[in-house]
Amino acid sequence: MKGKQNPEENLPNNARSVDENSKNRQLDEFRRDNSEQYLTTEQGVRIGNTDDSLKAGSRGPTLLEDFHFREKMTHFDHESMPERVVHARGSGAHGYFQPYDDSLKQFTKAKFLTNPDSKTPVFVRFSTVVGSRGSSDTVRDVRGFATKFYTEEGTYDLVGNNIPVFFIQDSNKFPDLVHAIKPMPDSEIPQATAAHDTFWDFASLMPETTHMIMWILSDRAIPRSFRMMDGFGVHTFRFVNEAGKGTFVKFHWKPKLGVHSLVWDESQKLGGKDPDWLRRDLWEAIEQGDYPQFELCVQLVPEEDEFKYDFDLLDATKIIPEELVPLQPVGLMTLNRNPDNFFAETEQVAFHPGNLVPGIDVTNDPLLQGRLFSYVDTQLNRFGSANFTELPINRPVVPVNNNQGAGFMRYTIDKGKVNYWPNSLGGGSPKMAPESEGAYVHYTEKVEGYKIRARSASFKDHYSQATLFWNSMTEVEKDHIVSAAHFELGKVETKEIRERMVGHFSKVSMELARRVAAGIGVQVPENFEQESTAHYEENAASKAISKGKSVTDSPAVSMERSDKVESAASRRVAILISDGFDCNELTQVKQALTDAGAHVKIISKYLGTCKASNGKEVLVDMNHVTSGSVMFDAIYIPDGRTSIEAMLKEGDALHFVSEAFKHCKPIATSGEGIRLLERAFVLGVTFAEKTSRDVVSHKGIITAGNDADADDFAEKFIAAIKKHRHWERLEKDMVPA
Repeated sequence: MKGKQNPEENLPNNARSVDENSKNRQLDEFRRDNSEQYLTTEQGVRIGNTDDSLKAGSRGPTLLEDFHFREKMTHFDHESMPERVVHARGSGAHGYFQPYDDSLKQFTKAKFLTNPDSKTPVFVRFSTVVGSRGSSDTVRDVRGFATKFYTEEGTYDLVGNNIPVFFIQDSNKFPDLVHAIKPMPDSEIPQATAAHDTFWDFASLMPETTHMIMWILSDRAIPRSFRMMDGFGVHTFRFVNEAGKGTFVKFHWKPKLGVHSLVWDESQKLGGKDPDWLRRDLWEAIEQGDYPQFELCVQLVPEEDEFKYDFDLLDATKIIPEELVPLQPVGLMTLNRNPDNFFAETEQVAFHPGNLVPGIDVTNDPLLQGRLFSYVDTQLNRFGSANFTELPINRPVVPVNNNQGAGFMRYTIDKGKVNYWPNSLGGGSPKMAPESEGAYVHYTEKVEGYKIRARSASFKDHYSQATLFWNSMTEVEKDHIVSAAHFELGKVETKEIRERMVGHFSKVSMELARRVAAGIGVQVPENFEQESTAHYEENAASKAISKGKSVTDSPAVSMERSDKVESAASRRVAILISDGFDCNELTQVKQALTDAGAHVKIISKYLGTCKASNGKEVLVDMNHVTSGSVMFDAIYIPDGRTSIEAMLKEGDALHFVSEAFKHCKPIATSGEGIRLLERAFVLGVTFAEKTSRDVVSHKGIITAGNDADADDFAEKFIAAIKKHRHWERLEKDMVPA
């Protein structure tokens, strides 16, 4: 049988070739090479400045007529569907906020901050920033910390991060920042990390990123738990009191459990062992009744002190050092309920820094000004409708009355003929409210200036606070920053980019620059000049702009030097056993840990049960394959010759101990268990005699003889757990774990 003939079979070879080339030429019309071209709008209009939004004066508000900014931001906001462009991977919880007293009344008329008898419902969403929804929780990244207050005056959103500063000063650079830090557009690699050429190329050409880079390279970017990290409003906002007087304010969330982090090795391993580590930790803590609590604190600056400091209050790349303006605690937030449905609540919640209530207003911070436009625009893209505010998680707890009907997925059924103002057919309703009835009134501020695409000279010091951050670190924290730089920049293939970053570090600290350069194959430039960006300014010249108040050392920015919270509450402790363990000792120590608020898990080679030396059995919670020391804050190994003999032959058990030692975690054992420590490279510590009544605590390692007092042993172990890490273990680097 003869098959259907291919119509191209009888064409000459050159004819088919021409046809294929024609198809390629058609595709070529859609290909674009941006090299050596002028930047333009989508209409082909050339752009001379894409770094600054159009403002009324260099420190004035952003103008809506800035067509380039609106086009750039609108396109960026609509580039991803349906997940968020940034902060895609998140975890949420319900709770409430209650102020301590009415002391803020003199500064703000916001009732939820000034009525100590009120409990305002909240929903908080924690998130990573860069990665997609499928990425890991423990990557090195900023963490989002967004709080929705369902107040009696309407919904207020405090949209912040766990780091108090940001990469850029003007929101016109936000699309460029995110494009640079996201996976590279040609390969979509790498996911959820900044360790690649495009991000560091951008950072090396934007000196204003330097301060934020220091925070990102620190342990702040790898928190131990959402429950153990700070939150910051980032921007300078404004309180407004009943008399209409304004006061600048910075918002801070301080966790009641203290601020703690992972180490980088843990972060990487947890990404494989449990990529949902932070989400699971938050969920389980609430289910177990370990409700996360955060104290809301504020820094208040009178308007007359706006230019008192050697930095600009409106610059989002700067902090107000706590040594200059101390934190004032104002209330406590408690998260006590997990969502019923992740999608309906955590995924569909929509935040917006422009969701304000009377008594709180924005400032002319050029990064904040752009966010006021971008957040709503992004939500329109995600939901495909302006009615996302009617979703249950986004609905305010007070009545909503307006003329904004129709649109996709409209839930409210508006009755009557009137949907406009003014009207007489509807009796003039809904009507405008007077200020005395709670109407929102924007702060009265004089604004004047030339329409200009520029940045205030007071924004041009890019290094002094980065230097402040470095100088405030302990030696351990400095070591971690340098190691993080070695990893991040070690992934950068372009040597010139690595050299530029070391040049910026040399403006922060020559010590930092030399140590980073030594690990990434470049030299510290003798005279670093950065000519490829219009924003580069010598530090000395930019410092001359303002000679206001400053500090050179701030313990508050150091995780190790700031006021540390020492608590064993909600800490996870692994108990390593095999058949033949000492049941009495385990029972007594386990009870002491539980009484201190810790949570214990029995770990053994296999699931099922383990039999003690006295014949009693205990249930195993996790086996070696599904667990690891990186999932726990401390390790306890009960005595028992047979149990220890078995674990001495188990590589997983030995690795469990040696890895925990390397990560500076508390480890406790007694009697025969000391042999396991010796075999597992637990070096440079003093052990108790195996057959004594001694309890020895040294560098976070607690050991006891087999006749020691169990209560004393448990007490010293709990004290070690409260310290979180024991950095004094200099021998840890010798451990092959």
